[in-house]
Order: sequence, then C-alpha cells, then structure tokens
Amino acid sequence: MRHFTHFDPSRVPSPSYVVDLRALEKNCQLLGEVQRRTGCKILLALKGYAAFSTFDVIRPYLAGITASGLHEALLGQEFFGGEIHAYSPAFKEAEVEHLARFAHSLSFNSLGQWRRMRPLIEAAKNPPSCGLRVNPEYAEVEVEIYNPCAQGSRLGITAAALEGEDLTGLEGLHFHTMCEQNADVLARTLPHFEEKFGHLIPRMKWVNFGGGHHITRADYDVDLLCRLVSDFHDKYGVQVYLEPGEAIALGTGVLVATVVDIVDNAGPVAILDTSATCHMPDTLEMPYRAEIVGAGLPGEHPHTYRLGGPSCLAGDIIGSYSFAEPLQPGQRLVFLDMAHYTMVKNTTFNGVPLPAICTWSPDSDKITVAKTFGYADYRNRLS
Repeated sequence: MRHFTHFDPSRVPSPSYVVDLRALEKNCQLLGEVQRRTGCKILLALKGYAAFSTFDVIRPYLAGITASGLHEALLGQEFFGGEIHAYSPAFKEAEVEHLARFAHSLSFNSLGQWRRMRPLIEAAKNPPSCGLRVNPEYAEVEVEIYNPCAQGSRLGITAAALEGEDLTGLEGLHFHTMCEQNADVLARTLPHFEEKFGHLIPRMKWVNFGGGHHITRADYDVDLLCRLVSDFHDKYGVQVYLEPGEAIALGTGVLVATVVDIVDNAGPVAILDTSATCHMPDTLEMPYRAEIVGAGLPGEHPHTYRLGGPSCLAGDIIGSYSFAEPLQPGQRLVFLDMAHYTMVKNTTFNGVPLPAICTWSPDSDKITVAKTFGYADYRNRLS
C-alpha cells in the first residue's frame, strides 16, 4: 500500500477508516478486465465491503452485488443497482416475499427452503432465478471458522442429499469454498465440484463460483483464473458468476488511530482510541497481524510496544510492534489494509465510538469525511 506513503493522517478524525479512491478504482479495473476476457459477471459481495459512498467508483466495472440477506440486498438496490443476487443459510418467508420483488437470483441452502419458498417466488411479478448452494466437500481453508466445507458444515447441500431429487424450477448452482486464495485453489476445487454436480450443470443457466478469490492481490494468477472460467463456460454454456468481497477493497484503505496513553506491565503498552474487538475483529478471529506504517516486528526497531484498545475486554490487544522512536500520547498510527471486513463487522461494544468513514483522492489530495458517528449511533441500537 505504497499509495498511502504521502497521506497525512492528521487531516482526518481519529479513529477513522480512509479509502483511497484511486486504489479502489484500480482494483475494479482489473476485475472489469477479467469480465471482459471471460464473459463472466463479477458481483460485489457486500458482506466484505459496503461503503456506499464509494459505489460510484465501483459501479462502472461490476455487474451488480451479492447479498447475504434482505438488508444487504436493499442496500445494493438503493445505492448500487445492476444485478441483485442473494444467498442465506435460511431465509424467512417475509424476506423472500420482499426479495422476490427485485432480486435477480436467490440461492437456497436446502431443498426444504426452496420447496417452501417456491410458491412465494412464483407469485412475484418478475420472479428471480433460483438456485441451490451446494457443498463440493472439498476446501483448502486452513482456519476452521472460515472453512465452509468443514465436517458438519451447515453451508451448502451435499451431492448425496440431492440424489434422486426433483430439481424442476431451479436454474443455478452456487458453491463457495475459498477464503483469500489464489486461482490454483480454484483449479483444484473445480474437479471436485464437477465430479459431484457435473451431471446437473447442463440443465442450469448459471453457476456461481462464490467468493474468496483474491484477484487483486499482487501475486494472483489472473491468467489462470481467466482460463478456468472460460473453459468452464465453453464446456457447459452457462453464465459464470464470481462474487469477491475482499478483492474489491484489498489494499485500498487504512485505519487511522491515536495513542491515548502508555502504561507498563512486563513492558510498555500503548492504549489507542481504536479497538481490535470493535473495529478490526478479524485480527482476533482470523487471526492476523495488521501492519502499521513505519512499524516493525517486536525488536526490529529500538522501541517495542503492545498495542491495545480502549474496551474492557482483556484480550483487546492488536499485537506487538516496534518503532524507531518512543510513542507519545496524541501520536497518530496508520493501520494498513483496513477497508474490507472492518466497517461491515465493527461494533459499539462498551460504547466505544465507531471510526469515521473517509475517502481520499490522491490525485487531488482531497479528503472527504463521508460519515461520523456519535453517542446517538450507540444509543439508538439498544432501545
């Protein structure tokens, strides 16, 4: 994220997420090129990135959005447009009634859901195309919490469960088995999908390859992805969809924070106005180490600190980092790659204020504060 080298963190509120609009567009240009080369359609997965103030940058390049439920679909309808696709592990009837008015497709997680909801869908003026999420029972996701094909997974229908079943009325298959992975994983996954569900594909109109494709990562094999998608389309004649969330915003944003205090307990601990559990939960859930501009690994520079948040959670620890100079209260820190799975997952636990949402245009050096949050945002969630 070298594009943030000349960014001045003192110009935005603290804490705040800041999205580089030029980097965001560069990602989308690459995704648009994949669509052009393959004929596939790429959807923005709102579960990963949903800062609608930036949708004007994304919209020209992608076919639409994919939602994990009614509210995300409504957000996509209101602010993005294009095709609206939705999948949920279990839809409520009222949700399907509403979605059926405007969604392009609905993917169901079980045959039971599909059969119960089918009359509601067929009663719609322009019924969405319906499909099933299937489980190829193959994945290379190492972190169990993110593995949709783990033993006993609730996500997707196995081939055995579809054997001998009547699939009349269904037009698509949807599988999602990847997480932050390269095209070689898709290459090894597709044979498992085809082995188990290939006999169903000729009767379908579309196949959704799901998300987890790290297409905009520097080392991603875009040529291999394009070959896989094109070969699949040529073989079966179906419309292929991809629905990355992280790839849209990968490397586009930072989280600006401030050192509030420094305490000592078996070494110095800097307490920030940003929180791991509230503002960057994947640092605890994944887990992963968030990089900081100008900081290194413990001991790499002369001054090492543990960085913690302001919540009461004892484990609200972002990690240990070293700095060339001692940290001081009031000093700004800039956490890299903080656009995806941050704003969409943050919480007001403990009443910790939510970070502002800002955009930065490097070409003009213009900063826009799109949204700030205060006491009312915390209060109005609770009663």
